[in-house]
Amino acid sequence: TELQVIPAKFESTIEEGTVYDYEPSQEGILAELLPRAVSTQIFTALLENAASEQGARMSAMDNATRNAGEMIDKLTIKYNRSRQAKITNELIEIISGAEAL
Repeated sequence: TELQVIPAKFESTIEEGTVYDYEPSQEGILAELLPRAVSTQIFTALLENAASEQGARMSAMDNATRNAGEMIDKLTIKYNRSRQAKITNELIEIISGAEAL
């Protein structure tokens, strides 16, 4: 996005024809405030960048945690079915052996 630094936007409550005397001069004030305004805007952009990066990382970790939970649930079901099939086969073998006697 673009940000207009000069001329600064402000609402004027000064009546036309009013003359003010600035100390230091308007140029001196501008020379002092302009670098500060620019450095403040750069610092704000850097902070917003860091905040958005942290937000993206947090979102990615949240998705990874959710996916890991779903994978654990699926693997638990698969393990339980496998264990149940093994127990069923062992029972069938025991019953078949008992019937053979």
